[in-house]
Amino acid sequence: MSDTSSDNSSDYSSGDKAGRGAERRRFPDISSRAYEHPADRSALVALRKLSGFDTVFKALSGLLPERSLRLLFLSDSVRVSDQQFQHLHAMLLDACYILDLPKVPPMYVTQDPQPNAMCIGLDEPIIVVTTGLVELLDEEEMRAVVGHEVGHALSGHAVYRTILLFLTNFALKIAWIPLGNIAVMAIVTALREWFRKSELSADRAGLLVGQDLRASMRGLMKIAGGNHLHEMNVDAFLAQAEEYEAGGDLRDSVLKILNVLPRTHPFTTVRAAELKKWAESRDYQRILDGHYPRRAEDKDTSVSDSFRESASHYAETVRSSKDPLMGLVRDIAGGASDLGGRLRDAFGGGPGQTPKDGPGGPGKGPEDTPGEPRP
Repeated sequence: MSDTSSDNSSDYSSGDKAGRGAERRRFPDISSRAYEHPADRSALVALRKLSGFDTVFKALSGLLPERSLRLLFLSDSVRVSDQQFQHLHAMLLDACYILDLPKVPPMYVTQDPQPNAMCIGLDEPIIVVTTGLVELLDEEEMRAVVGHEVGHALSGHAVYRTILLFLTNFALKIAWIPLGNIAVMAIVTALREWFRKSELSADRAGLLVGQDLRASMRGLMKIAGGNHLHEMNVDAFLAQAEEYEAGGDLRDSVLKILNVLPRTHPFTTVRAAELKKWAESRDYQRILDGHYPRRAEDKDTSVSDSFRESASHYAETVRSSKDPLMGLVRDIAGGASDLGGRLRDAFGGGPGQTPKDGPGGPGKGPEDTPGEPRP
């Protein structure tokens, strides 16, 4: 297998494998279905079954700014190779070797203090990492991020992310047209919901590449709180995710939804908790033991089975969630009595208390959340 660029070529069939997953398990012919979140997997299986789908979307490359982006990174960023950012080059080859990605995607480092990474492209994926991220993470933490982006490439997420970027920019340009903007933003909102799940999938791919849960956790903690690990604690960080899910009342549940809607990534504490849960699951151990779906079997995958698995996952999420809104959904589904009283208590904090008198005082709203480009 070789790289797409002549000055960055690599042949996995020859040469020393040292530094390329030699001490970690490799997964020949692994299908991305092995690590994909159920909601992500069901959408991708359905799209892959559509005859000509990839051809149609790749035909849109003339309308999307992909060529411009490629030229921009080529002209104003540093391409990773055996001559530039050699440690990142070794990590990229390592990740592609472990996940058995047929072609090594070009990778660029771009000057930006904001820690970020992305995998985009309709025709062939390219990976971009910022200097802020390179300077923030140590080697094993960065290995998980590179594996995360290679996971995006293996799943084909780059196509849909490119479309999402295009539609988001397009929605801003037609914001003055009420109905047109609403229609585009509806599509963008749906794509963001799918993409948030695809990020959970890529986190799992990063763990398969690094095979070091502690490094993955450290990386997520640094993305959330900066390079101050001596001031942070993994258990306390995961406790934040538990508090986030279970805390508050129905008003907080609504605010959580509103806060996450404009984001392409789940909140960092949530990602950490989800990854830890998967790392402790039987599914992860089976992959490490060599029992996983193969790409050769992708064409035989059932769309209906994938959707049933996704529906089952969401149903289990509702059943096990500690969020007040999910509790209300369970009560409604179970035919709970005195629903009006429950709503009054949930939104008002108790009998006789109105929402405006609740915790935080009148008119108190959520703090503004900063922009969130995340790897």
